[in-house]
Amino acid sequence: MNEEHNLPHVLPRIPKDVDEVILVDGNSTDRTIEVARELIPDIRIVQQEGKGKGAALRSGFAAATGDIIVMLDADGSTDPMEIPRFVNALLAGADFVKGSRFMQGGGTSDMPFHRKLGNATFVHMVRRLHGGKYTDLCYGYNAFWRRVVPLLELDGNGFEIETMMNIRALRAGLTVHEVPSFEDRRIVGEGNLRTIPDGWRVLRTIFSEYRRAAAQPSVVVATSNAIAEVLVPFAVASNGADRAVLHVNGNGNGHSNGNGHSNGNGPGHPSFGLEPHLVLAAVAESNGHAAYHAAATPPVNSQAGHDE
Repeated sequence: MNEEHNLPHVLPRIPKDVDEVILVDGNSTDRTIEVARELIPDIRIVQQEGKGKGAALRSGFAAATGDIIVMLDADGSTDPMEIPRFVNALLAGADFVKGSRFMQGGGTSDMPFHRKLGNATFVHMVRRLHGGKYTDLCYGYNAFWRRVVPLLELDGNGFEIETMMNIRALRAGLTVHEVPSFEDRRIVGEGNLRTIPDGWRVLRTIFSEYRRAAAQPSVVVATSNAIAEVLVPFAVASNGADRAVLHVNGNGNGHSNGNGHSNGNGPGHPSFGLEPHLVLAAVAESNGHAAYHAAATPPVNSQAGHDE
Protein backbone atom coordinates (compact mmCIF):
# COMPACT_ATOMS: atom_id res chain seq x y z
CA MET A 1 0.00 0.00 0.00
CA ASN A 2 1.16 3.52 -0.84
CA GLU A 3 4.27 2.63 -2.86
CA GLU A 4 4.07 5.34 -5.53
CA HIS A 5 7.69 6.41 -4.92
CA ASN A 6 9.12 2.88 -5.08
CA LEU A 7 7.32 1.59 -8.16
CA PRO A 8 9.48 3.56 -10.65
CA HIS A 9 12.55 1.83 -9.21
CA VAL A 10 11.07 -1.66 -9.44
CA LEU A 11 8.56 -2.14 -12.26
CA PRO A 12 10.92 -1.00 -15.07
CA ARG A 13 13.45 -3.62 -13.95
CA ILE A 14 11.04 -6.51 -14.42
CA PRO A 15 11.86 -8.51 -17.58
CA LYS A 16 10.14 -7.22 -20.69
CA ASP A 17 8.96 -10.67 -21.74
CA VAL A 18 5.88 -10.55 -19.55
CA ASP A 19 2.42 -10.11 -21.02
CA GLU A 20 0.33 -9.54 -17.91
CA VAL A 21 0.73 -7.44 -14.77
CA ILE A 22 -1.80 -7.61 -11.95
CA LEU A 23 -1.78 -5.01 -9.19
CA VAL A 24 -3.61 -6.09 -6.04
CA ASP A 25 -4.47 -2.84 -4.29
CA GLY A 26 -4.97 -2.57 -0.55
CA ASN A 27 -6.81 0.77 -0.64
CA SER A 28 -3.81 2.97 -1.34
CA THR A 29 -4.32 6.63 -0.56
CA ASP A 30 -1.47 7.95 -2.72
CA ARG A 31 -0.86 7.66 -6.49
CA THR A 32 0.19 4.00 -6.41
CA ILE A 33 -2.38 2.91 -9.00
CA GLU A 34 -1.84 5.94 -11.23
CA VAL A 35 1.95 5.49 -11.17
CA ALA A 36 1.59 1.77 -11.92
CA ARG A 37 -0.59 2.56 -14.95
CA GLU A 38 1.88 5.17 -16.14
CA LEU A 39 4.68 2.59 -15.98
CA ILE A 40 2.61 -0.30 -17.38
CA PRO A 41 -0.48 1.01 -19.22
CA ASP A 42 -2.19 -2.37 -19.52
CA ILE A 43 -1.78 -3.32 -15.86
CA ARG A 44 -4.76 -5.09 -14.26
CA ILE A 45 -6.03 -3.75 -10.93
CA VAL A 46 -7.48 -6.23 -8.43
CA GLN A 47 -8.84 -5.22 -5.03
CA GLN A 48 -7.26 -7.07 -2.12
CA GLU A 49 -9.59 -9.26 -0.09
CA GLY A 50 -8.84 -8.98 3.62
CA LYS A 51 -5.92 -7.23 5.32
CA GLY A 52 -2.22 -8.02 5.60
CA LYS A 53 0.56 -9.34 3.41
CA GLY A 54 -0.78 -12.88 3.41
CA ALA A 55 -4.24 -11.75 2.32
CA ALA A 56 -2.73 -9.67 -0.48
CA LEU A 57 -0.61 -12.57 -1.71
CA ARG A 58 -3.57 -14.93 -1.69
CA SER A 59 -5.58 -12.40 -3.71
CA GLY A 60 -2.76 -12.28 -6.23
CA PHE A 61 -2.47 -16.05 -6.43
CA ALA A 62 -6.21 -16.32 -7.10
CA ALA A 63 -5.95 -13.80 -9.95
CA ALA A 64 -2.88 -15.38 -11.54
CA THR A 65 -3.34 -17.16 -14.86
CA GLY A 66 0.22 -18.27 -15.68
CA ASP A 67 1.85 -21.58 -14.76
CA ILE A 68 4.71 -20.10 -12.74
CA ILE A 69 4.24 -17.53 -9.97
CA VAL A 70 7.13 -15.49 -8.58
CA MET A 71 6.68 -13.39 -5.43
CA LEU A 72 8.64 -10.17 -5.44
CA ASP A 73 8.60 -7.22 -3.01
CA ALA A 74 8.17 -3.92 -4.81
CA ASP A 75 9.75 -1.67 -2.19
CA GLY A 76 13.13 -2.11 -3.84
CA SER A 77 14.40 -4.67 -1.33
CA THR A 78 14.32 -7.57 -3.81
CA ASP A 79 15.83 -7.39 -7.28
CA PRO A 80 13.56 -8.25 -10.23
CA MET A 81 16.68 -9.11 -12.23
CA GLU A 82 17.06 -12.24 -10.09
CA ILE A 83 13.78 -13.63 -11.45
CA PRO A 84 15.45 -15.81 -14.13
CA ARG A 85 17.40 -17.85 -11.59
CA PHE A 86 14.11 -18.77 -9.87
CA VAL A 87 12.43 -19.68 -13.16
CA ASN A 88 15.51 -21.62 -14.25
CA ALA A 89 15.34 -23.77 -11.10
CA LEU A 90 11.67 -24.52 -11.74
CA LEU A 91 12.31 -25.49 -15.35
CA ALA A 92 15.16 -27.70 -14.13
CA GLY A 93 12.71 -29.77 -12.11
CA ALA A 94 11.79 -27.95 -8.89
CA ASP A 95 8.18 -27.55 -7.77
CA PHE A 96 8.89 -24.70 -5.37
CA VAL A 97 11.91 -22.35 -5.31
CA LYS A 98 12.73 -20.06 -2.40
CA GLY A 99 15.32 -17.32 -2.19
CA SER A 100 17.96 -17.48 0.51
CA ARG A 101 20.00 -14.61 1.90
CA PHE A 102 22.27 -17.01 3.77
CA MET A 103 23.65 -19.34 1.12
CA GLN A 104 26.64 -18.64 -1.10
CA GLY A 105 25.86 -15.73 -3.42
CA GLY A 106 23.09 -14.30 -1.23
CA GLY A 107 23.13 -11.53 1.34
CA THR A 108 21.25 -8.71 3.04
CA SER A 109 21.79 -5.07 3.94
CA ASP A 110 18.45 -4.77 5.71
CA MET A 111 18.63 -7.15 8.64
CA PRO A 112 19.96 -6.12 12.07
CA PHE A 113 21.59 -8.69 14.34
CA HIS A 114 18.49 -9.44 16.42
CA ARG A 115 16.49 -10.29 13.30
CA LYS A 116 19.30 -12.48 11.96
CA LEU A 117 19.37 -14.31 15.28
CA GLY A 118 15.61 -14.76 15.26
CA ASN A 119 15.57 -16.00 11.67
CA ALA A 120 18.40 -18.47 12.39
CA THR A 121 16.47 -19.79 15.40
CA PHE A 122 13.33 -20.26 13.31
CA VAL A 123 15.32 -22.03 10.58
CA HIS A 124 16.72 -24.48 13.17
CA MET A 125 13.25 -25.12 14.57
CA VAL A 126 11.82 -25.83 11.12
CA ARG A 127 14.64 -28.27 10.39
CA ARG A 128 13.98 -30.11 13.65
CA LEU A 129 10.18 -30.16 13.41
CA HIS A 130 9.52 -30.29 9.68
CA GLY A 131 12.70 -31.62 8.09
CA GLY A 132 14.41 -30.16 5.04
CA LYS A 133 17.64 -28.18 4.97
CA TYR A 134 16.51 -24.60 4.60
CA THR A 135 19.12 -21.89 5.08
CA ASP A 136 16.56 -19.06 5.28
CA LEU A 137 12.91 -18.84 6.32
CA CYS A 138 11.42 -15.37 6.78
CA TYR A 139 12.03 -14.12 3.26
CA GLY A 140 9.35 -13.46 0.65
CA TYR A 141 11.17 -14.08 -2.62
CA ASN A 142 9.65 -17.37 -3.77
CA ALA A 143 8.63 -18.98 -7.06
CA PHE A 144 6.47 -22.01 -7.72
CA TRP A 145 4.22 -23.71 -10.24
CA ARG A 146 0.68 -22.37 -9.96
CA ARG A 147 -0.69 -25.91 -9.84
CA VAL A 148 0.82 -26.37 -6.36
CA VAL A 149 -1.14 -23.45 -4.84
CA PRO A 150 -4.16 -25.64 -3.96
CA LEU A 151 -1.83 -28.10 -2.21
CA LEU A 152 -0.49 -25.35 0.06
CA GLU A 153 -4.02 -24.49 1.25
CA LEU A 154 -2.84 -21.04 2.33
CA ASP A 155 -4.88 -19.25 4.99
CA GLY A 156 -2.38 -16.85 6.58
CA ASN A 157 -2.99 -13.11 6.58
CA GLY A 158 0.22 -11.54 7.88
CA PHE A 159 3.98 -11.91 7.53
CA GLU A 160 3.71 -15.52 8.68
CA ILE A 161 2.49 -16.39 5.17
CA GLU A 162 6.09 -16.89 3.99
CA THR A 163 6.85 -19.37 6.79
CA MET A 164 3.56 -21.15 6.14
CA MET A 165 4.33 -21.52 2.44
CA ASN A 166 7.85 -22.82 3.05
CA ILE A 167 6.74 -25.39 5.61
CA ARG A 168 3.73 -26.59 3.63
CA ALA A 169 5.86 -26.98 0.51
CA LEU A 170 8.04 -29.41 2.47
CA ARG A 171 5.10 -31.19 4.06
CA ALA A 172 3.35 -31.58 0.70
CA GLY A 173 6.32 -33.55 -0.60
CA LEU A 174 7.26 -30.93 -3.19
CA THR A 175 10.76 -30.74 -4.65
CA VAL A 176 12.05 -27.53 -3.07
CA HIS A 177 15.16 -25.67 -4.25
CA GLU A 178 16.86 -22.69 -2.65
CA VAL A 179 18.68 -20.12 -4.77
CA PRO A 180 20.83 -17.21 -3.52
CA SER A 181 19.19 -13.81 -3.31
CA PHE A 182 20.30 -10.39 -2.06
CA GLU A 183 17.95 -8.30 0.06
CA ASP A 184 18.54 -4.55 -0.08
CA ARG A 185 17.00 -1.79 2.02
CA ARG A 186 13.65 -0.46 0.85
CA ILE A 187 14.22 2.58 -1.35
CA VAL A 188 11.65 5.03 0.07
CA GLY A 189 9.62 4.96 3.27
CA GLU A 190 9.54 2.76 6.33
CA GLY A 191 8.73 -0.93 6.37
CA ASN A 192 5.81 -2.32 8.34
CA LEU A 193 7.54 -5.36 9.82
CA ARG A 194 7.13 -5.44 13.61
CA THR A 195 9.88 -7.61 15.04
CA ILE A 196 8.19 -8.92 18.20
CA PRO A 197 4.54 -9.27 17.07
CA ASP A 198 5.43 -10.66 13.65
CA GLY A 199 8.13 -12.90 15.12
CA TRP A 200 5.52 -14.31 17.49
CA ARG A 201 3.21 -15.01 14.54
CA VAL A 202 6.03 -16.91 12.81
CA LEU A 203 6.74 -18.92 15.97
CA ARG A 204 3.08 -19.85 16.37
CA THR A 205 2.95 -20.86 12.70
CA ILE A 206 5.93 -23.21 13.07
CA PHE A 207 4.21 -25.09 15.90
CA SER A 208 0.70 -24.98 14.45
CA GLU A 209 2.02 -26.41 11.17
CA TYR A 210 3.66 -29.24 13.12
CA ARG A 211 0.29 -30.12 14.67
CA ARG A 212 -1.48 -29.72 11.33
CA ALA A 213 0.96 -32.02 9.53
CA ALA A 214 0.07 -34.98 11.75
CA ALA A 215 -3.40 -35.11 10.20
CA GLN A 216 -2.41 -34.70 6.56
CA PRO A 217 -0.64 -37.11 4.16
CA SER A 218 2.23 -36.00 1.94
CA VAL A 219 1.59 -35.38 -1.76
CA VAL A 220 4.07 -35.28 -4.63
CA VAL A 221 3.34 -33.01 -7.61
CA ALA A 222 4.59 -33.46 -11.18
CA THR A 223 5.27 -30.35 -13.25
CA SER A 224 4.82 -29.58 -16.95
CA ASN A 225 4.47 -26.62 -19.34
CA ALA A 226 5.58 -23.17 -18.24
CA ILE A 227 4.19 -19.68 -18.37
CA ALA A 228 6.37 -17.63 -16.07
CA GLU A 229 4.38 -15.41 -13.75
CA VAL A 230 5.68 -12.81 -11.33
CA LEU A 231 3.82 -11.76 -8.20
CA VAL A 232 5.03 -8.42 -6.92
CA PRO A 233 3.95 -7.40 -3.41
CA PHE A 234 3.96 -3.61 -3.14
CA ALA A 235 3.70 -3.40 0.65
CA VAL A 236 3.79 -5.46 3.78
CA ALA A 237 1.51 -3.44 6.03
CA SER A 238 -0.92 -5.39 8.19
CA ASN A 239 -3.70 -2.98 7.21
CA GLY A 240 -3.44 -3.58 3.46
CA ALA A 241 -0.92 -4.03 0.67
CA ASP A 242 -0.40 -3.78 -3.07
CA ARG A 243 0.77 -6.60 -5.28
CA ALA A 244 1.41 -7.10 -8.98
CA VAL A 245 1.48 -10.23 -11.10
CA LEU A 246 3.23 -10.71 -14.42
CA HIS A 247 3.68 -13.74 -16.62
CA VAL A 248 6.04 -14.68 -19.42
CA ASN A 249 4.91 -16.85 -22.31
CA GLY A 250 6.81 -20.09 -22.44
CA ASN A 251 6.52 -23.83 -22.08
CA GLY A 252 8.66 -26.54 -20.53
CA ASN A 253 8.32 -29.64 -18.44
CA GLY A 254 11.33 -29.17 -16.24
CA HIS A 255 13.72 -31.54 -18.03
CA SER A 256 17.34 -30.51 -17.53
CA ASN A 257 20.54 -31.93 -18.99
CA GLY A 258 22.67 -30.55 -16.14
CA ASN A 259 24.52 -27.81 -18.03
CA GLY A 260 22.04 -24.98 -17.47
CA HIS A 261 19.78 -25.89 -20.43
CA SER A 262 16.28 -27.11 -19.66
CA ASN A 263 13.66 -27.99 -22.21
CA GLY A 264 10.27 -29.58 -22.59
CA ASN A 265 7.46 -30.11 -25.06
CA GLY A 266 4.99 -27.31 -25.70
CA PRO A 267 3.36 -25.12 -28.34
CA GLY A 268 5.92 -22.33 -28.08
CA HIS A 269 9.68 -22.02 -28.42
CA PRO A 270 10.74 -19.30 -26.02
CA SER A 271 14.43 -18.78 -25.32
CA PHE A 272 15.51 -16.95 -22.20
CA GLY A 273 19.14 -15.83 -22.27
CA LEU A 274 20.78 -15.14 -18.92
CA GLU A 275 23.57 -12.61 -18.79
CA PRO A 276 25.90 -12.29 -15.76
CA HIS A 277 23.18 -10.26 -14.05
CA LEU A 278 20.55 -12.82 -15.09
CA VAL A 279 18.26 -10.76 -17.31
CA LEU A 280 15.53 -12.41 -19.35
CA ALA A 281 15.95 -12.00 -23.10
CA ALA A 282 13.31 -12.03 -25.82
CA VAL A 283 10.74 -14.78 -26.33
CA ALA A 284 10.19 -16.24 -29.80
CA GLU A 285 6.94 -18.09 -30.57
CA SER A 286 6.92 -21.13 -32.88
CA ASN A 287 5.66 -24.70 -33.05
CA GLY A 288 8.24 -26.70 -31.24
CA HIS A 289 9.66 -27.06 -27.75
CA ALA A 290 10.63 -24.70 -24.99
CA ALA A 291 14.23 -24.00 -24.03
CA TYR A 292 15.62 -22.07 -21.10
CA HIS A 293 19.30 -21.22 -21.41
CA ALA A 294 21.40 -20.32 -18.38
CA ALA A 295 24.70 -18.60 -19.12
CA ALA A 296 25.28 -18.17 -15.41
CA THR A 297 23.70 -20.66 -13.00
CA PRO A 298 23.87 -19.80 -9.28
CA PRO A 299 24.24 -22.41 -6.53
CA VAL A 300 21.08 -24.36 -5.76
CA ASN A 301 20.17 -26.01 -2.47
CA SER A 302 17.82 -28.87 -3.34
CA GLN A 303 15.53 -30.79 -1.02
CA ALA A 304 12.53 -33.00 -1.66
CA GLY A 305 9.76 -33.44 0.86
CA HIS A 306 10.74 -33.68 4.51
CA ASP A 307 12.61 -36.06 6.74
CA GLU A 308 11.80 -36.55 10.37
